[in-house]
Amino acid sequence: MIAPLRALQKPQGGLAGLWLLLVIAAALLAPVLSPYAFDVQDLPNAYRPASPAHWLGTDEFGRDLLTRLVWGARTSLSVAATAIAISVFCGMVLGAAAAWFGGWLDRAVTVVVDLTWSFPEILIALILVAIIGPGTLGTMIAISVAYLAQFTRLTRAQILTLKGETFIEAARSLGASNAHILFRHLLPNALAPVLVSAMLATGDAIILEATLGFFGLGAQPPVPSWGGMMSAGSALVFKAPWIIIYPGLAVAVTVVAINLYGDALIAALDIRQKLRSAP
Repeated sequence: MIAPLRALQKPQGGLAGLWLLLVIAAALLAPVLSPYAFDVQDLPNAYRPASPAHWLGTDEFGRDLLTRLVWGARTSLSVAATAIAISVFCGMVLGAAAAWFGGWLDRAVTVVVDLTWSFPEILIALILVAIIGPGTLGTMIAISVAYLAQFTRLTRAQILTLKGETFIEAARSLGASNAHILFRHLLPNALAPVLVSAMLATGDAIILEATLGFFGLGAQPPVPSWGGMMSAGSALVFKAPWIIIYPGLAVAVTVVAINLYGDALIAALDIRQKLRSAP
């Protein structure tokens, strides 16, 4: 049985996986599931608490909160997942090239990565969004760059460990090219820990996206995002607390679920034991 399915057999992995599947399904099917339009205002129904017509109530503009929560999942998850995917791809290419070729390339990549690693992700993201400009694209680029050092360092460490193995020496002796060794032998063997790290980083990226959205630097209105919804609700916490509570819970539960499933996946892949036994 493949590792993701084995992770679901653990209690925490099963519950976390179920929640993640529900959130992903809701995000993908947002146009079908949404009972209302996410951007149509209905001012006479503003600040309505939960009711049969609006299961989670309405916001300051009378918009259905459940609808915006579902569409917010679509925005937050797509931005975070796409940004981490870009960061993983670029980080694996840079880390593998630096470890395999060494020399000036390794020194240059290491210096840049270590310099980036010394700054908190939120600071890097804020600087980049200030340069690029607020919006979904700027947030995506900022998150990608903020987490690039993590995957570059991890891939470089994996390749340095693997490049001295016997099967790599055998491939060299048979005349395999550098590209063949990198993409056929080294990167596939370094992929598992990088992907698990990427999944855990996706939870952090969701928090980072929500933080930028809270500051008004993420997805711009009327496009909903969990951070933007929390920002709007922060000024109304005593008048209509549900406006900030529900998106805050969505962020918290989703991030906890990602981490729980990630831990179950690490156990299923036995990554910790493999790292301890590595030369």
